[in-house]
Amino acid sequence: MQRIAVIGGTGMTGQCVVDYALEKGLKVRLLYRTEPTVPERFKGKVQLVQGDVTNIEDVKRLIEGDGVVDGVCVILGTRNKLEATTELSRGTENVIKAMKDANLRKFSIVMSSFLLRPLTEVPAVFHKLNEEHQRMLDLTKASGLDYVAILPPHIADEPASSYTVVHDEAPGRLVSKEDLAKFIVDSLDQPEHYGKVCGIAKSAKSA
Repeated sequence: MQRIAVIGGTGMTGQCVVDYALEKGLKVRLLYRTEPTVPERFKGKVQLVQGDVTNIEDVKRLIEGDGVVDGVCVILGTRNKLEATTELSRGTENVIKAMKDANLRKFSIVMSSFLLRPLTEVPAVFHKLNEEHQRMLDLTKASGLDYVAILPPHIADEPASSYTVVHDEAPGRLVSKEDLAKFIVDSLDQPEHYGKVCGIAKSAKSA
């Protein structure tokens, strides 16, 4: 893998994804909405594509550009808004369609570990967002692509340590934003996680 596209790369975790990918020597193509959201340190190092994930043409430009990327990292967030939305699922749908049109198979996508818990354990304030994450997961599972669905718990603003990944369950209640970013990128080259729903958390020994 040499070149990846990143959607949602200007948020807290997304910036860590871009930083880690650059550190690994990957070329990064980043979809961004507005100039002020792009960190200065990305300019000149990252190929910037202005657009919106809810616009299929923008997503196609991101993925195909001056040559199709090898994988896509999707870290869509709501900037702490919890009301009902379909923006994330519409964006997911566009990513899948654009990937299929470009004959691209590998993508990692971030949702929430609330999907791994019974609805009775999910605080009511998160129910609407949880419904949207479920729509994202359903679209991802039905895509037929080599997806890695990543469902983190609370994302902590703390340095990397070590982390645990398990399928179809939540291994803990917290993960460092840097560890999460690392897995979002590295999992694109880890076939054991393709087609899997991955719970991730800080390892017990470093908790």
